[in-house]
Amino acid sequence: MRRRILVVEDERRILDFLTRGLTADGMVVDGAQTGPDAVEHALRRQYDLVLLDLVLPQLNGLAVLERVQRQKPELPVIVVSARGDVATKLKAFELGARDYVEKPFSLDELLARIKVHLFRPLASNVVRAGGLEIDYTTREARLGSTRVLLSGREFRLLGYLVEYAGEAVSRERLLSEVWGYGFDPGSNVVDVCIRRIRRRLGPGAPIETVRSVGYRIAAD
Repeated sequence: MRRRILVVEDERRILDFLTRGLTADGMVVDGAQTGPDAVEHALRRQYDLVLLDLVLPQLNGLAVLERVQRQKPELPVIVVSARGDVATKLKAFELGARDYVEKPFSLDELLARIKVHLFRPLASNVVRAGGLEIDYTTREARLGSTRVLLSGREFRLLGYLVEYAGEAVSRERLLSEVWGYGFDPGSNVVDVCIRRIRRRLGPGAPIETVRSVGYRIAAD
């Protein structure tokens, strides 16, 4: 089955370039050039993935991302933008972006990243470890009677720990895999996010601190 991609890009030249490249690789492509059109397409039609520019007429890309992820958290969104500042990247990931590609970009690299997200296998929509259930469809975490709808960043962090349940995962690795950046020894973003997740899950949150290493969820 051919995969359907929504490309959101206000520059016609780039939109046409991406459309040609993705179509040549066997994908079906729809385009949107404004923020409202992007939201309408993404929510009313079925897509396997969205490529999203951030500088758009009428509604910016971050607002588009927030609206789409609120209603379709399972839909992978890759931001493709000339904005390369850390604050913008962090905000995009916080809102649920799966990946972030800076312009100018290599089409081959972009295609490779797309395929990672399109074909990453999931044995089940629900993964369990340490008494936790992680639902990839609803982006919800369940612990006993507690049900928590997580933000994009919280979900990826907790999901990563569940995926590697029983293993002590370093802060360096979490920062690289979840935030997409090299480790900064002065950064405490991992610890802040862990504290927020623990607080939301309650006192029974099964996230263990491994001294001088990072964090772990016990395997069932």
